Amino acid sequence: MKTSNFFCLFAFLTFSSLGMSLAAQKLETVSVVDLEKYAGKWFEISSFPQVFQEGCFCTTAEYTLTKKKIVIVENRCNRGGINGTQTYIIGKAFVKRNSENAKLKVQFFWPFKSKYWIIDLAADYSFAVVGHPNRKYLWILSRTPKMDETIYDTLLTRLQKNGFDLTKLKKTEQI
Repeated sequence: MKTSNFFCLFAFLTFSSLGMSLAAQKLETVSVVDLEKYAGKWFEISSFPQVFQEGCFCTTAEYTLTKKKIVIVENRCNRGGINGTQTYIIGKAFVKRNSENAKLKVQFFWPFKSKYWIIDLAADYSFAVVGHPNRKYLWILSRTPKMDETIYDTLLTRLQKNGFDLTKLKKTEQI
């Protein structure tokens, strides 16, 4: 499979926004993340769609923890429809020191890194919410392709209280 140009554009857009922040309200992360429990496959339930995600269906992320505590990130989606051509990109995520593994920097293209903050996480690691402190990037993830609507609505309420503009949120079509 071939890495899509959309993913290249993703890197450019992500890295060009590194200096932006929302000074009015600090974005809090979860207190601690067990990377071994966090590793594995996640399904994107919804996100703030980015240009690199145009035409994506069945989006997933798979995280693999290395012995050096680096996280290998493999993002996949089907282009053009549920049965479309699968594209992917592989990167690395590095834990920010003293963040209890809740703040990472993801790198798909050297030397650029982007903030990946885990801002909500189920106690059983069945869902996670990932954002950026500038609030222009947001992903709601689940271990399963579908999420209970009550849980989803609770997450939306928390996100709105944290200053995210939910009018930008779009559900991801999964099988």
